[in-house]
Amino acid sequence: MRIVQLANFYGPRSGGLRTALHHLGGGYAAAGHDVVLIVPGPRRSEEILPTGVTRVTVPAPTIAWTGGYRAADPRRVADVLVGLRPDVLEVSDRLTLRGFGRWARRRGVTGVMISHERLDRLLGQVLPDPVARRCADTANRRTAADYDIVVCTTEFARAEFVRIGATNVELVPLGVDLDMFSPCRRDPGLRMDLGVRGHPLLVHCGRLSAEKRVDRSIAAVGALHDMGVGARLIVAGDGPRRDVLQRRAQALPTLPGGVPSVVFTGFIADRAVLASLLATADLSVAPGPHETFGLAALEALAAGTPVVASRSSAVADIVTTDCGAIAADHSSAFARAATAVLALPRAQRRRAARRRAEQFTWPRAVAGMLTVLGR
Repeated sequence: MRIVQLANFYGPRSGGLRTALHHLGGGYAAAGHDVVLIVPGPRRSEEILPTGVTRVTVPAPTIAWTGGYRAADPRRVADVLVGLRPDVLEVSDRLTLRGFGRWARRRGVTGVMISHERLDRLLGQVLPDPVARRCADTANRRTAADYDIVVCTTEFARAEFVRIGATNVELVPLGVDLDMFSPCRRDPGLRMDLGVRGHPLLVHCGRLSAEKRVDRSIAAVGALHDMGVGARLIVAGDGPRRDVLQRRAQALPTLPGGVPSVVFTGFIADRAVLASLLATADLSVAPGPHETFGLAALEALAAGTPVVASRSSAVADIVTTDCGAIAADHSSAFARAATAVLALPRAQRRRAARRRAEQFTWPRAVAGMLTVLGR
């Protein structure tokens, strides 16, 4: 079976979508399927990835203020697709490539849309909630009608399709690399370099964009200081809001010895280094209110680090009371939740975090997808 994966907004270096596509595609290839991934990039190219997946890059311009994301013209994507003759077309873009459900149906190809985001929440960032919901419902009805299968990765993401009565929606949770992200990567030397003795070390991992609400993580550190808890936050990632966020962080109180409360590492290209950082931290903060799976939070759990997450995101379905906490969408609530988690015995909370992550594996996600496809 030839499975073609389509995606725009495919991170040039990292990102949850890129990670998911690579693991799913690699799993399909390992199961004996012919897999082609079509993504946007600076120029036309074709290469075989180490997983056996053929990646075709279609020339596409960058989108301003997104930190390097690109969106290919659907006509260029269609030109590539014509020669590939897929059996299954898996689309991971509900906006710019959504029309490929109809393209697949006209050609007798099984069309699958993977919902990596919740549309009503995205629209709710710029529209009043009732208007955002109506617009999302209209778009989702079209999506459900155009595709043979809509796959959601959490109940949180599936809820907006359940609301409109869609009957072709399946739930397939994503996974995490349990070998790369492991408690054994905890590094006492790194802890001494990054932390301050006697003070908790927090980490926020992700793109520095508005929807990730890094500002809330920074404000939570300020709230912790007000509560008498001198925490230090490591912000791992880069993005269009870095300058604004750094200025906000400079206003926070310092730790003993004049150590800044917040440090920005920039983008960490080495996954092993990132895994070590996550395993070394005492707590991971995931304040994004619109996350539909939260791969960075799951990687932290796999590394044995508990997570405090937004109550309004899908991460709230993953985090349990023994491996973290959920909080209302304001900084003081995150600070209170952080103190409650940090009060748990360290070994206990780390074991619980790892056990929770072990319920989400990539082999299970691949098997779930192939079952949905009926193969």
